[in-house]
Amino acid sequence: MQSIPATSAIQARLAEERLSPFVRVTLRVWIKGALSLKALMRPVFDLIVRIALAQAMLRASVTMMMTHSTWAGTAASIGLIAPFLLMAGLATRGAATALALLILAGWRGLPLDAGSLVLLALFGWYGLRGAGAVSIDRVTARGLGDSALPLAAPVMRMLAWTSARLAPLWLAAMRLWLAATLLVAGGFATLPFDTMLPTGLFGLAFQPLVVPLAVLTVLGLCMPLIMLLVFLNLGTAMVMDGHAGLLLLPTTVLGLLAFQGAGALSIDHLFRRWLDRNVLFDRRFEDVPAHWPHIVVVGAGFGGVAAVNRLKRLPVRITLVDRNNYHLFQPLLYQIATAALSPADVATPIRSLFATDGNVRVLLGTVEAIDTQAKRVTLARGTIDYDTLLLATGATHSYFGRDEWARFAPGLKTIEDGTAIRARVLGAFERAEASGDLSEVARLLTFVIVGAGPTGVELAGSIAELAHHGLRREYRNIDPARARIVLVQSGTRVLPSFPEELSGEAAAALTRLGVEILLNLRVTGIDGCGVTLAGGQTIATETVLWGAGVVASPAARWLGCETDRSGRVVVDGQLRVAGLAPDQADVYAIGDTAASAGWAGKPVPGLAPAAKQAGEHFAAAVEQALLGRTIAPFAYKHQGSLATIGRKSAVADFGWIKLSGASAWWLWGAVHVGFLAGFRNRVSVLVNWAWSYFTMRPGIRLITDSAYPAFRDLER
Repeated sequence: MQSIPATSAIQARLAEERLSPFVRVTLRVWIKGALSLKALMRPVFDLIVRIALAQAMLRASVTMMMTHSTWAGTAASIGLIAPFLLMAGLATRGAATALALLILAGWRGLPLDAGSLVLLALFGWYGLRGAGAVSIDRVTARGLGDSALPLAAPVMRMLAWTSARLAPLWLAAMRLWLAATLLVAGGFATLPFDTMLPTGLFGLAFQPLVVPLAVLTVLGLCMPLIMLLVFLNLGTAMVMDGHAGLLLLPTTVLGLLAFQGAGALSIDHLFRRWLDRNVLFDRRFEDVPAHWPHIVVVGAGFGGVAAVNRLKRLPVRITLVDRNNYHLFQPLLYQIATAALSPADVATPIRSLFATDGNVRVLLGTVEAIDTQAKRVTLARGTIDYDTLLLATGATHSYFGRDEWARFAPGLKTIEDGTAIRARVLGAFERAEASGDLSEVARLLTFVIVGAGPTGVELAGSIAELAHHGLRREYRNIDPARARIVLVQSGTRVLPSFPEELSGEAAAALTRLGVEILLNLRVTGIDGCGVTLAGGQTIATETVLWGAGVVASPAARWLGCETDRSGRVVVDGQLRVAGLAPDQADVYAIGDTAASAGWAGKPVPGLAPAAKQAGEHFAAAVEQALLGRTIAPFAYKHQGSLATIGRKSAVADFGWIKLSGASAWWLWGAVHVGFLAGFRNRVSVLVNWAWSYFTMRPGIRLITDSAYPAFRDLER
């Protein structure tokens, strides 16, 4: 197995470190991984805690109203309304404060029990800190602070100051309160304020651990680990005593300290500050040590983003270059073209993906040349020097030497393509509505899709759904359901990459939708009047969509290297560009850019999972190079193929299992939502899908000004 040529260079780069490369890499990988997991789990845990607290208070309020007929109306209103505000994260601080006061007043001066004390501690936190990321308060905070509402700006500044200054002190107080509770519950101390400690909920099973855990809690050292140990100890004790049901309230306190940290007055806080200055360097790109290896990634598609997501944990500087400022989820691009989704639903700004990673820099630019000898990338504006270069630039449409067809038959690879196709499709219905010529209407309502791969099949099914259901009753002179959708395939079946039985299921589903499938027919001409097929058959249409082939980006031209028939860069087993001199071999290619035989000797398919796996392999190879090790050659693991046909049918091939129909459709939807980047995109897609599915009306039926002329002025 060959080692990466850059290994010695990368190690030499890190030779200036006070920490050894092994310690540096291991520390950063583990810490970045832990922080990422914590950042992912924190808002989820926060939401769960708010729901649990709201349920507890609703239950208590209903009980109080039933047992105390004289309970004040105001108190009853607070007890019923505030919990819902807490769950939603709306006016969280006020709701939490009101509920805390309700607890203090509701028991009429009687000693507070352990559960009430825990609730007070948690409500105090939310009163000072507010809700987490999954809340209305957090989503609207910036907008309110900069709004014209009276007193909005000073109030938001005050709340921000409270969150930044007082909430950490509350955490420190809770830490001391918990440590005192553990010592008193374990019988190791007697304090004059024992009645303010929830000792009844914190009895530990293993007494020898009580003092060490309490001391470490006071110091605020390794709080996530210490809280986990307390939880395990506490859980064991409650199970042994038969009171496992009482574990919920203690768990919320322990989880709060684990996920939110120990507060400003703690060893963990000091250690984190040291890590920021000496290990993480996650504040600004300029703070990252200049001697860290510089890795340039060109392309923010699936492969490039997957590579950067893993590389960012390492002691390297990363520059991610793309000609667009967004990461596009291409598998759902056809839904932009057929008016089901908007571009913002399937695209995420690249900078937002790496906003908290100081060693990642994002540049908007177009590559013009690559000098492998000087290790330099030339952009339209300026140059970038690299130590290692990764090309993940994807592919574009291939018209098999007939590029003049591109004007009349757009492909689907970018957001601009999606909006242009949407304009063509919707515009055809508009022009047909305005036409009084029956032959012209028939031509305008004919849609031809060339190529019956996943893109062609999904486009055909979606256009059929749009015509038959989405535009129903919106026109007066035409019936959109009479539109003719033609799918042309030069091969013997649709979805040729799928098993034959699934291809048959897909063809049957398309036929039920009214799609006309033409097999074993090659397109010989496309112009403004229609499509010409082999044998002289013509189809009069103004809307032709291309899904028949792709060609790689011009990466091979930049490098002057060997390519396959599709123009993809030939790479070796480590995804390194083949044919470069040893001192210039720090160049790699993945995804649709690369011709890799990493699928058990077969070409790796141009699928999103393949690109992601290749990006992760490259990052793993860099990590091992930093440690002076090698890595096994890239081996693609096929995870299956999915294609959808309309609103209730799909096909799925996982090798060991094959699905079709509704079950495959639900699986397709779950997989695609799960792989979307960003919580907002997932929610937006789900909402739009639900609207379109249950109303049978697509919500984004817009013809944009920039796209409309693209078909309006076609030659006839």
